[in-house]
Amino acid sequence: MSKKRYRIESGCPQCGCTFTTVLSHEEMLEKYGDVPNIDLECGECMAKFTKKTEEACPEWATDCKLET
Repeated sequence: MSKKRYRIESGCPQCGCTFTTVLSHEEMLEKYGDVPNIDLECGECMAKFTKKTEEACPEWATDCKLET
């Protein structure tokens, strides 16, 4: 049986590049927890920005039962 994976997808508001990160349940809890907003960093221009969890990873928002 494989572990469930979560896909975080976002676009940088500064340079417009897009990226995808795939993390396990444990990695999601460790890195982001169950908060309504997650802090991300662009791999190209290194800009830091905040994105709503339900937009960046709707499945995680549903699974951890975030209240919006």
